[in-house]
Amino acid sequence: MKTLPLVMAIILYQYAGALAQQPGSQQPASMYQGQMDRLDVNSSRTVDRSEYEAFMGTAFVSLDKNKDGNLKADETVQILTVEQFTLTDANHDGRITKSEFMQRVMADFATADRDRNGNLQ
Repeated sequence: MKTLPLVMAIILYQYAGALAQQPGSQQPASMYQGQMDRLDVNSSRTVDRSEYEAFMGTAFVSLDKNKDGNLKADETVQILTVEQFTLTDANHDGRITKSEFMQRVMADFATADRDRNGNLQ
């Protein structure tokens, strides 16, 4: 699988508790593959754009702890650096809307999809 820094931070955060309880979870490579397998819902051995987009939409909702439709720095401090937050907050108003979030993660997907086939392998 191709690396997506923002996505991997979110994926690892989302499933850190479950992974910590699994034998062998201390190996980053297996953790990475296990998380990417969660995105591959159709078991095609690739993550296509729609699988990725659906997962990231769900991740946004999960990260929005106060359910106000925005992510503030305190809601993302465990998974995003200040630089990542600033880059994602396109209008620099101190919050990340779902639209800003999806634009950023889908741009990350497009960057990682180097062969432009709509899949990450």
